[in-house]
Amino acid sequence: MLPSSERRGWVRVVAMGGGTGLSTLLHGLKHYVSPLGEAIENGVLPAISELSAIVTVSDDGGSSGRLRKELNLPAPGDIRNCIVALSHEEDLLSRLFQYRFPPGEGLGGHNFGNLFLSAMTAITGDFSQAVKHSSMILATRGHIYPATTANAQLYAIMDDGSVVRGETSITASNRRIVELRMAPANAKALPAALEAIDGADLITIGPGSLFTSLVPNLLVREVSRAIVQSHAVKVFVCNLMTQANESLGLSASDHIRALYKHARHEFFDYALVNQTPASPELARKYAEKGQAQIEPDMEQIERLGVRPVPGEYLLEAMHPTEGLIARHDTHRVAQDLLKLITSDRDVNLSALNGVRR
Repeated sequence: MLPSSERRGWVRVVAMGGGTGLSTLLHGLKHYVSPLGEAIENGVLPAISELSAIVTVSDDGGSSGRLRKELNLPAPGDIRNCIVALSHEEDLLSRLFQYRFPPGEGLGGHNFGNLFLSAMTAITGDFSQAVKHSSMILATRGHIYPATTANAQLYAIMDDGSVVRGETSITASNRRIVELRMAPANAKALPAALEAIDGADLITIGPGSLFTSLVPNLLVREVSRAIVQSHAVKVFVCNLMTQANESLGLSASDHIRALYKHARHEFFDYALVNQTPASPELARKYAEKGQAQIEPDMEQIERLGVRPVPGEYLLEAMHPTEGLIARHDTHRVAQDLLKLITSDRDVNLSALNGVRR
């Protein structure tokens, strides 16, 4: 039986992650948000009556890292990106929020949005309230919650037994990560985030850096337990490419295993996995950094009790400073996620977008 909200033609969605991956996904999902909770007119896809993002706040590099150390607050950078992703892009305030001061002393290298969130935290006395009010100012089409308001730090146990502390150092390490931990280990979840999970019809995790964007949310134990207890459809949105020092050599099913290990629970119903091959030019560029497309090992995913949904999710885009990059086709991902929520869990997934295997 489908959730009652789903039968009414609208759904509540919770998207979890961090970094570029989460903000990219939110950009696609926001186009299906209906302020009135009404179904999309053509009836093919439901409207999203409530969209919530739960965001990791463990970054300790760049502007976010400096503000964390100086002001003892959670990292604002990923939160800022989500606020902008859910706002009206043509709005001047969105561009203002993303403005970065030129390198130098004082404000040099700081992002205006990070400074704004920091100032709002000082005014309200609470980081989550700062996020809420900032979202209202930019008229976001959804709610944004930090996974925890604790000033949490990550530390990783590497394959040689060494311990690396801090997200920046973990990402820069040449050793393979065996296990990720968080200090404090008992970091509390934001009650509003737990309420969003409890009321969700669809929960997504990913895309995003495996160990520094996705796992940290699951290390907040209240969040992991809430996901398991939720009756929502739970979907893993797999990354497109492996990432240096985080996921080199890991297949799609390996990503799911890592998430299960750190959450201490198994919970996914589906996994969206890209099957579009990269162009030779894009493949060469990533190969220069030792990176490659993630292996879509569908049979291994199925052995984990997760139903794979292969799709053409790869877009090749030109970044102003990085050149050719791989990005998810956010609108196609959003559409497939909404198709899943309108389908019974026993449906033949090959019928979602025609025969895809």
